[in-house]
Amino acid sequence: MLEEPKKLTIVVPKRRPTPAQIAAFQGVPTSFVCDAQDGVNALDAAIGPIGGGRDFDCTMAGPALTADNRPGDVLATAAALRYITPGDVLVGAVSGYQGCAAVGDRICGMAKNGGAAGIVVDGPMRDYAGITEIALPAFCTGLTPASPVVSGPGKVGTPVDIGGMRVETGDMIVADRDGVVVVPFDDIDRVIARLAKVTDMENALDQEVRDGLAIPESLLAAFSDDDIEIKE
Repeated sequence: MLEEPKKLTIVVPKRRPTPAQIAAFQGVPTSFVCDAQDGVNALDAAIGPIGGGRDFDCTMAGPALTADNRPGDVLATAAALRYITPGDVLVGAVSGYQGCAAVGDRICGMAKNGGAAGIVVDGPMRDYAGITEIALPAFCTGLTPASPVVSGPGKVGTPVDIGGMRVETGDMIVADRDGVVVVPFDDIDRVIARLAKVTDMENALDQEVRDGLAIPESLLAAFSDDDIEIKE
């Protein structure tokens, strides 16, 4: 007879970005963070701010605290509440299951009470009115009234696959109305160093557009007349 698995496996977090590293991502657009990583590490576009971010500010940046759940179950996400360090982003994976909610307003409320900066799941959420009242930045695939179970087994603090990315506890999560971006823990300093250059370039180009720029010289330089075929 196979041994029944434990309901929960907890891997106590051992690494976390420094306060200075966390501060470096506050208020930085997700597009800048992507550009500083050569345009990659965004979660699938199906995961976005609840309600499109219309009713409250869904901007956030903080270290991931991961919770790996079975489809339709939220035990690990609920258990992770015990391990939140203020400023964490709770990342709850449900294998992309869309048949019931991966989070509701009570978990969101308790996460906020514990100091969480936000929550990201790869399934729908429920209790929209309550989540709006709580105003914790929340990212999901949509809304459903269907309820999950809380039975396990589940894991807290282990790597999770979510939105096409592998996310580990301690990775930086940056999110706004455009979506969610992951910065792997080992890349944090490199990305911070590149962000200053990306920000300067983006701000300079924005000003050129405001000043009337119609097409950048860099684009024109990318091809010659010999590369163009014109058909009447």
